[in-house]
Amino acid sequence: MYCIPNGQSHILRIIFLILLVSDAFAGKMKIVEEPNTFGLNNPLLVQGSRLQPKATPTPVSGPPHLHTLAGKCFSYIESTYKYEFCPFHNITQHEQSFRWNAYSGILGIWQEWEIVNNTFMAMWMREGDVCGNRNRQTKVILTCGISSKLAQVSEPSTCIYSLTFETPLVCHPHSLLVYPILSEVLQKEWDEAEQALYEELITEQGYNNLLRDIFEDAGFLKSQKVKVKQEVTTPSNTQNSFQKCNEDLRKQREEIDRLQALLTQHNIPHQPNTDDVKDPVSNAVGDRYLRGDIGLITDVV
Repeated sequence: MYCIPNGQSHILRIIFLILLVSDAFAGKMKIVEEPNTFGLNNPLLVQGSRLQPKATPTPVSGPPHLHTLAGKCFSYIESTYKYEFCPFHNITQHEQSFRWNAYSGILGIWQEWEIVNNTFMAMWMREGDVCGNRNRQTKVILTCGISSKLAQVSEPSTCIYSLTFETPLVCHPHSLLVYPILSEVLQKEWDEAEQALYEELITEQGYNNLLRDIFEDAGFLKSQKVKVKQEVTTPSNTQNSFQKCNEDLRKQREEIDRLQALLTQHNIPHQPNTDDVKDPVSNAVGDRYLRGDIGLITDVV
């Protein structure tokens, strides 16, 4: 029988104990699961772990060649945080740590473009998670790059983030111009606004308001117009108004007759003037004035 020297046996026992301890710690190590940010509510996650958006993304808009980015997501790690940017959908932030309450939240949902000098400058992602007394929001600036990727992340002010997204899709000098992708109708409206500004028929502020209306109609900006419910005049409404007018006139005449009878009963003299309550339809002179036929009433003294 082969015998192990005492020294080697002691070493083997130490190695065996180290392996046992390592297995025990490995079983207790926490694995951080990061949610799938595209779609936000990943069905593979338990309900308590899903990110809950406050709004739905607005429709895809802007330069048609950028629409190919819809449905894709791009990651960027800064310090202990991982950012997920899904163009035309959302942007999220995930803390890369083993803390039991590691942060994972929404920094914004796709809302609208930022347009400056006839150019799409940035994408605005708003309605993110609550941060104090407001919601988080993110401005994504588009720049030229050899590949599509997130290049920089910052937080200029509390709860407002700024991301730089590089992509070769915006490298052409005209790739982010607004006017060329407008419909012919909206291009015509823009041309008319330019002409009115040139002829000083409108102010600079008025011109900018017209441009915003055009961009809203194109779907590039969220509409700020307040919808006012207008009462539509129908034949039935017109008929009801005419009947009400006749009813009020009848009641007025009845009241005049009652007052006259009351005065007569108490021997109070009165001189009724029936011209005060003439029917407008039978008043020929008044009718002529209403039509504007002033030159036709030469027979009136």
